[in-house]
Amino acid sequence: MKKITFALLLLIGLSGIAQEKLTQNTIQGVLQGNQAQVVSLAEAFSEEQYDWRPMEGVSSVGEALLHIAGANYFLATKLGFAPPEDVDMMNLNKITGKQNIIDALKKSNEFVLDKVTMVESDSFNDEVDFGFTKMNKLSGLLIIMEHNGEHKGQLIAYARSNDVVPPWSK
Repeated sequence: MKKITFALLLLIGLSGIAQEKLTQNTIQGVLQGNQAQVVSLAEAFSEEQYDWRPMEGVSSVGEALLHIAGANYFLATKLGFAPPEDVDMMNLNKITGKQNIIDALKKSNEFVLDKVTMVESDSFNDEVDFGFTKMNKLSGLLIIMEHNGEHKGQLIAYARSNDVVPPWSK
């Protein structure tokens, strides 16, 4: 009887832990899906297409990908997580070459995915100054997810303009 009671209490406790991180895990899952599609799209563009832009003054393919990487770090720093020591935030936009850009994007994706689950549920309502607006931490997590999705859409339009088919739609 004691073993059953202990097992039941353990199960209830683990369920509570899983429930506590439900929001973070859900955001992480959606974000991970978006990130995977962005990376597969980044890999589908040719090296030459990384310099393509729809018009003067608008981000190129490579610049859009580096913008995503930079925003992943920026938004995470606002939530209290310093970027890795080997990431130079001020010069991230100077990275060139398809593979270097993809590597920078993947590294930022892994970083922000890890940090999403580290935001504690009891701090969701804490106000954060993101520089462009003040919002709570939960909104910050949602902005990270939405920002990746927004630029996935941008890159889909870039791809279609260059006869690149998004790999997941083949």
